[in-house]
Amino acid sequence: MAIPNPNILVVEDDRETRTLIAKYLRNNACNVTAVGDGREMSRAMADHRVDLIILDVMLPGEDGLSLCRKVRAEGQTPIIMLTARGEDVDRIVGLEMGADDYLPKPFNPRELLARINAVLRRQAAAQAASSIEGASTLAFEGWHIDLRLRELRNPAGARVAVTSAEFDLLRTFCERPGRVLSRDSLLDLTQGRNTGSFERSIDVLVSRIRRKIEPNPADPTLIKTVRSGGYLFTPRTQVANLQAADLQATGLQAADLQAAGPQAAGTEAVAAPPSN
Repeated sequence: MAIPNPNILVVEDDRETRTLIAKYLRNNACNVTAVGDGREMSRAMADHRVDLIILDVMLPGEDGLSLCRKVRAEGQTPIIMLTARGEDVDRIVGLEMGADDYLPKPFNPRELLARINAVLRRQAAAQAASSIEGASTLAFEGWHIDLRLRELRNPAGARVAVTSAEFDLLRTFCERPGRVLSRDSLLDLTQGRNTGSFERSIDVLVSRIRRKIEPNPADPTLIKTVRSGGYLFTPRTQVANLQAADLQATGLQAADLQAAGPQAAGTEAVAAPPSN
């Protein structure tokens, strides 16, 4: 699951179908609230956080398409539409109203669960990309990667030398945490196909990066190898509050940093931003 124990809201007027869906999802590590119409749906959403809505089109009172439009106007809660009618027009209208996916009845509960997982993964990836877009400094496990100065600093604040190719690959991992990236995709995202690069070069770069950032390069935990898949960057990436501009704001130059206490031993520290 992209979200551990997600809160799923099932809106289905048929009691038997509603009960079967709720039971199956609960047996697969989901927290489920099951309701029968739009009014109960509104109350449930007001009572607690909802990570995804399974919404039947044919409901008593206000129908599912109208409810979908209202939910989408108020936020980005993912919605999977259900309908007993499998016509293309219903699917198209549902997607146009803002639904994230559409599943005609009857369906296999395993397919519903797979679609839930896929929608939640897409949402998590989109949120991560949105938070990272435009950032100048990213952080993971205490490490800082400055996208403007193209520098890498360890948790102690010391600058760690990396080649341009290593920086580009590490940046690619940081911008796509929790995703299995094939060697082909990593080549496309970093070096491109016109450089005469080959897949083995990615393995070499990963090995070099591991020696610099992994606590134990022989047993990597930050960049994991996925058999027949590629590589997976496991840390959670965040936009760092500490940026290179903070160093400039202090008025400290390189010579000043080297003269500071810990730096006399050769450690280059990142100065804290000045207090207001």
